[in-house]
Amino acid sequence: MGKKFRDRKDGKLLRKLDSMHYIMPLMYPNRCDNEACMSLCIDLTAANEYLAKKNSPTPEYKYNLFQLVLTAMLKTITLRPKMNYFIANGSMYERNNLTAAFTVKKVFSDNGGEALARIYAKEDDSIDTIHNEIYRQVSFCRSDSKDQSTESMDFIQKLPFKRFIGRVARWLDRHGWMPSSVIATDPYYCSVVLTNLGSLKLDAGYHHLTNWGTNSVFCVIGMIKKRPFYDDDGKVTMRDSVRLSLTIDERIADGYYYAKTLRLLRHLIENPELLELPLKEEVDY
Repeated sequence: MGKKFRDRKDGKLLRKLDSMHYIMPLMYPNRCDNEACMSLCIDLTAANEYLAKKNSPTPEYKYNLFQLVLTAMLKTITLRPKMNYFIANGSMYERNNLTAAFTVKKVFSDNGGEALARIYAKEDDSIDTIHNEIYRQVSFCRSDSKDQSTESMDFIQKLPFKRFIGRVARWLDRHGWMPSSVIATDPYYCSVVLTNLGSLKLDAGYHHLTNWGTNSVFCVIGMIKKRPFYDDDGKVTMRDSVRLSLTIDERIADGYYYAKTLRLLRHLIENPELLELPLKEEVDY
């Protein structure tokens, strides 16, 4: 079906909404005023065994927890499609693409530059194809090349009248008319943005959404550390675990939908062999 009136180039207008979800964007127009913050503590016993098995042939680019979480997020969004909705200019849209974004540090130093990476996922993707695409993106970002968005921002920085340019950019953003070259790798135009604070020896914490762009889901990955887990008899064992912190636009769904979404995300990470299935394939959880 082709583009209809009031559709955006990055999303289709949702025309059949219940009255509450129709009214909420009009009453609460700013994404940053409607953040729901949730966290998960995930047992990594099965994930560690799975990663050790995947890396036993010593691939050129090893499988790691970040790739596993990113794939689990993409599969969760595929199977829970409201997580790929966004609100712009007072209306709700279904995003045309499934995308994940993250920042790549070129060199781990105070003066090390950063580059923007974006993964375009397809319904038939699995952890293996996404692992390969992450490798390609990270290799590009750590080369001397610049991503499209950074090149565009470098050009805009040289222009005069920055306040006027800012007003025009916000107007274009609100209506979905930002040039594709400017937002080509902008993380805030993606289905989910991820940041791996664990790689910096930090635990997961809150990260805001932005009123710029269309991103409705932000995921922070913390440090891997030993934490206590209790069985049904109250016995405790110390296991490797990771804490995920998610910030979500609460206007796009209700608490029940989010609760099931988090259960699915946990189930996928704690049963990582499910990530070898195509993203679109349903799982029991």
